[in-house]
This record gives sequence, structure tokens and C-alpha cells, in this order.
Amino acid sequence: MRKALIVGINDYPTAPLHGCVNDATSMASVLETHGDGGPNFSVKLLTSPSDVVTRAELRGAIEKLFAGDCDICLFYFSGHGLIKSTGGYVVTTDARKYDEGVSMDDILALANQSKAKDKVILLDCCHSGALGTPTITGSQAALLSEGLSVLTASRDSESALEINGKGVFTSLIVDALQGGAADLRGYVTPGSIYAYVDQALGPWDQRPIFKTNVTRFTSLRSIAPPVPFETLRKICAYFPTPQDEYKLDPSYEFTDKRSKPENVVIMKDLQKFEGVGLVVPVGEEHMYFAAMNSKSCRLTALGFQYWRLVKEKRL
Repeated sequence: MRKALIVGINDYPTAPLHGCVNDATSMASVLETHGDGGPNFSVKLLTSPSDVVTRAELRGAIEKLFAGDCDICLFYFSGHGLIKSTGGYVVTTDARKYDEGVSMDDILALANQSKAKDKVILLDCCHSGALGTPTITGSQAALLSEGLSVLTASRDSESALEINGKGVFTSLIVDALQGGAADLRGYVTPGSIYAYVDQALGPWDQRPIFKTNVTRFTSLRSIAPPVPFETLRKICAYFPTPQDEYKLDPSYEFTDKRSKPENVVIMKDLQKFEGVGLVVPVGEEHMYFAAMNSKSCRLTALGFQYWRLVKEKRL
């Protein structure tokens, strides 16, 4: 019960674009499956000129997306965005003066009224930051129902950049979904996507906007975790309490003639933990020297967080 409406419009009669269909197709492709090839979102893809994306068609598709009580609904739009005195609009192919497309306020209202457990809106268009702050309220306060997250390419006063036929914002989101924003469990959430995009974009040209009202982040896609779960779950065995240090000696280093097979296996696990920031050697720069000099290793702050997840049987 995960559905996504992905829209990309190039075919504007008076101001055609070139990368939006590519962006929408890339987004649809990455969302349809998880990293292991398993099914993820049921995607409806609308691209112009292949499809008719008039105001009526788009409005109807958005209403259908947010209808029902599925687990998660995701709306993505790449195309022209417009802002005027009555608010922001995603522009459709039949745009004309005073009727440019679908109001961002209307999209917000439909998402707010949806019974879906989680709603996510991703906009890669100019002035997209206007979504989430309805003009009718006369304030800059975001009005989001519980379970709604909004991630936009730019502030309401900014344009969205395109390079080499692709939107910069969408390219970063696709990279994030493919694993760039995954946590150690392999989960990619709206919050981790924003952090990834925020770090990649500079402070001047365009700034992404993230608005959310959630008590938990739902995973939008999962990939193979960098450390297998069965290995990660051993962290409490190696460190009975978060303050414990694991004592090492040369028998843990496979290159040493004193090595013991059972200790070498443990060392490989600890090195995997070190590689993802869960463990650090004490008093040495590398785990190799910690073993050879009979030192120890300990959990980092991040390591403690995953130790806690394992201890509470949430991993």
C-alpha cells in the first residue's frame, strides 16, 4: 500500500523545458523497487508530451493519489513553477493567464485531508518553497497535518537549477535514494534525503526547503546495509554495556603467527563497525595497532545509538 504519482512536463507551448521528463523517469525508476529488486512504490508516471497533463488531468490524478488510507502517498513534480499574489502554482501544459495550473495550496489541502499514514511531496520547480505556507493564512507558518513531509528544490523566491538536461535537486534525490542518504540499516527517509541535498547545495544559488510534521520518519526506500544485520546484532555481545571496552591482542590480527581463528572472526566484525563509525580504537590510530599493542576499542556515540537499538530488540 505504497503509491506514488510522478509528473514531469517538458511540453510547455511558450516556454518548453528539456530535463523534466528525464527527471520524472529517473525518479519513477528508483522508487519502483528497493535496492534488492523487491517491489516498493506502485508508480503512476505522467510525462508530457507523452501524456496529457492539463490542469484537470493533474488535479484529478493528485486527488486520486491522496484518496484512501494507504501506508504512504508520494507526489513528485518536475516542471514550471509560478508564484503570484494568490500563491504558488505547479504549471500545466494548458496554462493561460489567470489559470496557470494547480495551486500549491490545493495540493497541500488534499495532502492534509488524506487518510494515508504518511504523505510526502517533492517539488522540483521554481518557487516550490511556497508549498506548505498557504497564502490564505497571510503568514509564513507551515500548516502540515500529522504524517506530512514536504521537500522542495528552492525557496518561494528562487529558481530551480538544471544542469546537462537534469534538475540539480532531482539528481541529488535520486542519488540519495540509491544509497547516498541511507542509514546503517539501509533505510532512506525524507529527513536523511534533505540532509544529503542540503549538504550538496551551496549557500547562494538555490536552497532546498524541508517542512514536516511527523513523529517518526518512514523509509522511502531500502538498500543492502553496509553491515549485515546479523553482524550488527553482535554489538551487545562484544560490548555488554556501552561503557565497556573490548580488549584486543595480537591473536586477533590474522597476519600475526599468534592469531586464533575465533578471534580473527571477531576482529573482522569490529573492523566493520569501525568502518561505519560505530567503534574506534583506544590509544591507537588503527585497529591493527590496537591489536598488535594489546590495546582496546570502544563504542562511539553513534555506536551507542545502535547498541541501544539492538538491546531494545528494534534491529
